[in-house]
Amino acid sequence: MEVLRVMALTMLALQPGVAGGAETVGNSSVGVIEFSVGKFRYFQLNRPFPEEAILRNISSNVTFLIFQIHSQYQNTTVSFSKQTPLPNTSGTGTDKGLVFMLRPEQSMCFWYLETLDAEPVQNVAIPLSYSERDPIPGGCNLEFDLDIDPNIYLEFDFFETTIKFAPANLGYARGTDPPSCDIRTGQDSRWRLEYDVYQYFLPENDLTEEGLLKHLQRMAEVPQVTASAIKVVTLTANDKTRVSFSSLRGQGVIYNVIVWDPFLNTSAAYVPVHTYACSFEALEGNCSSLGRVSTKVFFTLFALLGLFICFFGHRFWKTELFFIGFIFMGFFFYILITRLTPISYDVRLILTALTGSVGGIFLVAAWWRFGVLTLCVLCVGLVLGFLVSSVTFFTPLGNLTVFRNDGVFWVTFSCIAILIPVVFMGCLRMLNIVTCGVIGSYAVVLAVNSYLYTSLSYITLNVLKRALSTHFRGALTNAPFQTNDFIILAVWGMLAVSGITLQIRRERGRPSFPPHPYKLWKRERERRVTNILDPSYHIPPLRERLYSRLSQIRELFRKDQPAGERTPLLS
Repeated sequence: MEVLRVMALTMLALQPGVAGGAETVGNSSVGVIEFSVGKFRYFQLNRPFPEEAILRNISSNVTFLIFQIHSQYQNTTVSFSKQTPLPNTSGTGTDKGLVFMLRPEQSMCFWYLETLDAEPVQNVAIPLSYSERDPIPGGCNLEFDLDIDPNIYLEFDFFETTIKFAPANLGYARGTDPPSCDIRTGQDSRWRLEYDVYQYFLPENDLTEEGLLKHLQRMAEVPQVTASAIKVVTLTANDKTRVSFSSLRGQGVIYNVIVWDPFLNTSAAYVPVHTYACSFEALEGNCSSLGRVSTKVFFTLFALLGLFICFFGHRFWKTELFFIGFIFMGFFFYILITRLTPISYDVRLILTALTGSVGGIFLVAAWWRFGVLTLCVLCVGLVLGFLVSSVTFFTPLGNLTVFRNDGVFWVTFSCIAILIPVVFMGCLRMLNIVTCGVIGSYAVVLAVNSYLYTSLSYITLNVLKRALSTHFRGALTNAPFQTNDFIILAVWGMLAVSGITLQIRRERGRPSFPPHPYKLWKRERERRVTNILDPSYHIPPLRERLYSRLSQIRELFRKDQPAGERTPLLS
């Protein structure tokens, strides 16, 4: 049996590698996988067949190893023991790792891999080596199950994605005791360590397993992480080891943490973790279907109206007012009903559409009756100001620490929104035309997001999240800006410029705004009363017309009387 095992290991070791320093293994009939330090290996796990993994010829200057295994959405278990995995000796998940503190003269390590999933699980794994000068990720763990936990724990919901990790410890030589975690707080303790949090975006709309496992290889080792990912924040030992990000549903994101020792200028990487902020196994609303049917219908109709407003909004003034009133009332009503009631999303969307329509009709009616042009254009300008303010906070400016305070954020946001109509108050027609072009074309962007992911939708969605969730204030609102976003941004810009230019040219030489509708109606009514030659003068009043029409309807249900007399027969 030992001879067969050695022969199997020899055959595995002779298998050729694939591009990028990764090696591929199929279903191993002998249940043994040989690994090399710093080389990725692809393999497949099946539920009844756990695998034994071996790492040989470990260098004597290596103090500890981090072995990590990754899959797309199916859980796998890595354990120190062949027996039933225990919480303090194993890890289960899609991105898991274990730290091996090597004994003196130790040159070989064993660990065990298995899955409880009914379907085969495709994995990629790698062992990484570190010296005694390198910090140990998770070496001062007091929160999670493992004694030394190099894993990053990720949670997400609709609003935010949160990562947590255990503090690191200073490195130490083989066979010696680890430095104490909390006895000292000076520069000779783990309190001198710093943590750089990195974020890496997968290509947009790429939900493939091959794509994820390929990009994970860029987030495992320190040099690749610093070269490929974006450093979003640096934490000191005094900060909480917890960072929140805005959830990007359907967008693959990989996170990792590099712990750095500034005294020795050494570093080590935690086990990277990934998320799509959605579930691959959900029956409804999974990662493959970005938007619900109700969302697609709502935003498609909204985009059609917005496209009309983009090119013809100023000419059709009442239609534009309906559009603006719909946005105003719908936005605030959705926030109110979401925070106060637990009703389902589809019901909320229907009620929002109805309430928004009421808001649009109300604004049109207010214009028709009172004709206060300044007030109506102020509403129009505030919608444009809202979008400009949202764009401002969509930039890196929105991640400044000062804006994590709700008071500072909303005061600044409101001032920017109000500033736009104030600046344009001297040229109301230009303000109205610019709003039509920019807001109408952005409605198309929101509709595109219902069918195809685009980061541009988060310009306003991040503000909505901030209004709905009190915890979102601490989230970093980074989003990818890739090929799809550049294309959609170009479409948005072309639609806005075309709509603004067309309306400016068409409205040249015309009155800036239509006259007061109520005054026109009142003047026309007085003219009809005094001008007997006007045919409309002879039209009966409304009450008489209604009574006449009801009489006609009543006649339809009355029985016909027989014609002539009926005389009883004489006997």
